[in-house]
Amino acid sequence: MYTISWVVDAGGFEAFMAVHGDKREQVVAWVLDCIASGGLGGGDRLVAQEIASATGVSLTPVREALAELAGIGLVDLLPNRGAVIHRFSKREISGVCRVRKSLECEATRWATSRIPIESLQSLERDLAKIDAKVKKGSKPIKQARAADTKLHELIRNHCGNPFLERELQRLSRLFRSLRDASWMKASEGPDGNRLREELEEHRAIVRALLQRDATQARAAMSQHIRASVQYWLRAARSEHAHSSSIDSSV
Repeated sequence: MYTISWVVDAGGFEAFMAVHGDKREQVVAWVLDCIASGGLGGGDRLVAQEIASATGVSLTPVREALAELAGIGLVDLLPNRGAVIHRFSKREISGVCRVRKSLECEATRWATSRIPIESLQSLERDLAKIDAKVKKGSKPIKQARAADTKLHELIRNHCGNPFLERELQRLSRLFRSLRDASWMKASEGPDGNRLREELEEHRAIVRALLQRDATQARAAMSQHIRASVQYWLRAARSEHAHSSSIDSSV
């Protein structure tokens, strides 16, 4: 049975991770944050004792967290070496994007008539604020990532198919890790094109959802995923990084 204790701090309410399952989630979140920030990359070793010390939990939830991450392909559990961050090849990323396209486009089609209009209007306002900042020359990557997460969660949570919802929930960590790695790579360079492109892709999806146009919403989501794959591929650090053969037919 899960129990959550609440305390008040300057920022409001905060849930303390007080049970075994929550400690596992704490470790998962820590690893994902390290990947997103660039602290961990493909091939880096994950030492259970070091993670336990960094997160303040015992070894059991650390091992469970690593097994969970291995289950979605982010971690490899290797004989005589232990856990390492998976180094994605371009072919693997193309495969991930194919799966993502199949699942998310179907979820978008089913969710079109179910997402509350108020939620879509709220997201539309978020995108307008991001657009204003981009036009002023800034790179609001944190806000753009939050809007991306919000959009995909809205679609997932309102697709009306509990099996599809659970599978998207399970894979969302993999998708976000690849997304965050690509955003980190993009933020290091002077080119802000991807930020502007993704903003327009999100707006196209939201417009179609507001119009309750399932066909157009599905097509807009498909275009969004097709555009994303090229940036995910660029961020991949693998032995095939200099290969000229890129599968862009997602």
